[in-house]
Amino acid sequence: MTCDICHKNPATVHLTEIVNEKVIELHICQKCSKVKTDELKSQLSLSDFLTSMVDTPETKKTSSTACPLCGMNFGDFREKGRLGCSTCYETFKEQLMPLFRKIHGSTQHAGKIPSTIGDKLMKQRQKEELENRLARAVKLEEYEEAARIRDKLKRIRTKSRKNV
Repeated sequence: MTCDICHKNPATVHLTEIVNEKVIELHICQKCSKVKTDELKSQLSLSDFLTSMVDTPETKKTSSTACPLCGMNFGDFREKGRLGCSTCYETFKEQLMPLFRKIHGSTQHAGKIPSTIGDKLMKQRQKEELENRLARAVKLEEYEEAARIRDKLKRIRTKSRKNV
């Protein structure tokens, strides 16, 4: 099979692209694959992607705030696509939460939990979720639902006190 681009060299790289919901298969030689790779790199810039997601008036006016530990500001994050240290997460929390919500669909980590603290953490998350639901129900004046949630929270707290 010859290269689909130059039609000269044997195809050694096989790519599948999806463009406008159509599957396009490319069989290309080593030389053309290097050119194609360079094209893809210029199209797929992580920092550009993140910038497009975080470019809001709030993030632009707070880009001068610097992390007290590493000195990075939010403008640096938008350029590089990386935070400087763990303290940056707390420093830029207000700007990062909408970004996390857009990318992951949530701001709560739902990955693996060490088995040694798994039960305790799951119970803590359940209590926090119920407390949030209770506050929401009260705010929306759904008092019957709020009472059910309150009772459930009381039962959970009573159980946790007995287990201590």
